[in-house]
Amino acid sequence: MSERTDGLPESTAEAQPPTGRTSTVAPSGEAVEVPPVDEHTRIEEAAAAAGTARQPSWTVGRLSEVRNLGLVGVLVLLGIVGVLTTDGQFLTSSNIINILVSASIIGVVTVGMTFVIIGGGIDLSVGALVALASVWATTLQTQSYGWFIMVITALLVGMGAGLINGVLIAYGRLVPFIVTLAMLVSARGLAQAMSDRRTQLVTVREITNIATTEWLGIPLLVYLFAAVVAVGWLVLNRTTFGRRTFAVGGNSEAARLAGIDVKRHTALLYVLSGLCCGIAAVMIMARTTTGSSTHGDLYELDAIAAVIIGGTLLTGGRGTLIGSVLGVLVFTTITNLFVLNNLASDVQNIAKGLIIIAAVLLQRRSKASSP
Repeated sequence: MSERTDGLPESTAEAQPPTGRTSTVAPSGEAVEVPPVDEHTRIEEAAAAAGTARQPSWTVGRLSEVRNLGLVGVLVLLGIVGVLTTDGQFLTSSNIINILVSASIIGVVTVGMTFVIIGGGIDLSVGALVALASVWATTLQTQSYGWFIMVITALLVGMGAGLINGVLIAYGRLVPFIVTLAMLVSARGLAQAMSDRRTQLVTVREITNIATTEWLGIPLLVYLFAAVVAVGWLVLNRTTFGRRTFAVGGNSEAARLAGIDVKRHTALLYVLSGLCCGIAAVMIMARTTTGSSTHGDLYELDAIAAVIIGGTLLTGGRGTLIGSVLGVLVFTTITNLFVLNNLASDVQNIAKGLIIIAAVLLQRRSKASSP
């Protein structure tokens, strides 16, 4: 039996589970148990041992701040363009509220997408899940039970579909791109079959009131978006779940060695994304007073684009929720400017595509120049 430099037999070291609790040998020959190491410390040590420590944390934080300031500058620039090209229509209170409301629904979806991408995955099914949840929650039978059951139905449909995605990806070891692409097609098809390709009207007043209620002149939908962002920020930056998300996305093997159940955490990330889709479905039901299989069209592209230009790495392990929110506002403002200037939708899509490519190129350049 070979001996290790720390005095432990090699077989003994291999038999120890990666739970953070270790033992050492005292001079008397008795085994002495060492208290467990803090989980955050274990994650950092395991990541460093695997060679994944790319940059000091303060450097990453400073880069995020600079990028967020850059996005704020882009919003200011878009505002100037709006003032110069729309004959005073852009800076009206009604238009600003319209931008915020439009950003609210896709913004909730983007919160879930941020978690998934930081965790090293991708979710192409979010738009279809919004459609499926809205259709399922607005069937005549579901509406007959009242607003509460409608909301619960939308949330459960989104979470259930997200769970299917997560289980197939984490435990079935399938590629996230393929799984979520299949869910996109399946969920959209199921929504069309359930609604018979018809728009279902919402007759429950409590649901429609969500879009018409205002506090201090700001619609309730904006407050809901702000609440989801606030909760998401706290979970990502102030909880063990958030630390594990960064660890899994940065290096899943190092996270496993640190004692994290990578498979379960990955599945939970897709459930969280599905939950956000369910919330967005309730919001779009309230705003349009309908449930339709066409809801959420291309939401996956807008959400991924917002996350990318917000600074989240497509390879996972790094990102900010605030950056994703600013990305949503940038894209929503661009869309608003195109509408006010009567530009065709195809020009909008071309502009969005160019912005996505530019953001990815900037990511690659910053990653290549990082120490």
